[in-house]
Amino acid sequence: MATTASRPQDVLDALAEERRARQGNRVWRRLKAERKAFIGLFFVGFLALVGLLSPIVAPYDPDDDDFGLFQSPSIEHPMGTDSFGRDLFSRILIGTRVSLTIGILAALTALVIGVALGLVSGYYGGWIDSLIMRFIDLLWAFPVIILTVGMVAIFGAGARNVVIAIAIAYIDDFARVVRAEVLRLREEEFMVAAQSIGAADVRIMGRHLLPNIVAPIIVQATFAVGLGILAESGLTFLGLGVDPTTPTWGLALNEGRDFVRRAWWISVFPGVAIVFTVLALNLFGDGLRDALDVRGVGDDADEGA
Repeated sequence: MATTASRPQDVLDALAEERRARQGNRVWRRLKAERKAFIGLFFVGFLALVGLLSPIVAPYDPDDDDFGLFQSPSIEHPMGTDSFGRDLFSRILIGTRVSLTIGILAALTALVIGVALGLVSGYYGGWIDSLIMRFIDLLWAFPVIILTVGMVAIFGAGARNVVIAIAIAYIDDFARVVRAEVLRLREEEFMVAAQSIGAADVRIMGRHLLPNIVAPIIVQATFAVGLGILAESGLTFLGLGVDPTTPTWGLALNEGRDFVRRAWWISVFPGVAIVFTVLALNLFGDGLRDALDVRGVGDDADEGA
């Protein structure tokens, strides 16, 4: 009986794998035609490499304050020095790692929690859906900056608490996207077939639903990283971010706001770094969204089968 019962599930799993393979091939063809995605990916990869190698490529110790106050950009100090006499170029390089790490960790945390809530909410529906979505609506009601400031004010500053606060603020985005996709896929033939042979709910969500909604999750994650970097910079600018001794872009902005007329470079260079990083992430996410064609890739792949 066990062997007989397992055969329909094996066939269904094989069909699901074949369907995902067709989708993957079609997505790759579309991705190669999307220049925006590759341009954004190039800049994001470059920034990740800079962050990874920043302790090696930084010309000076970011905390070394022996270079004189408010030195304008020069060959020796390409981005000048700050109000403490520290090399701004070295601090921005080190800050790349810190800001990217916080943005990525916050996005991943929000992704894990939001995807789980969206899957359960969309799959089960009923009172479970209502309960989860009321919680999501509660998060949605608060502006991101207000919610993150409130969370940091409650739990205290520091990198860990900043990551948690930003993640909580963006859980609702992932949950809404995943729930909408689950509701769309719930009535598909492969879902009906999986339920008809008695597949467990966890197996259906893990092997049939989740692989088919990876595309919108990835797209949302790319935008969430950029938004996380902006949120961290805003919190640090307000004095509610990471430890004041940790070099970040937001901290550099905060330190330079009182010297804009005297030393414009202290605020301009970290501001430019934030703008270009978020722009690159959004460019990559926008191109990736077009390539994945969240609403049509699966249907197109099925039609071409």
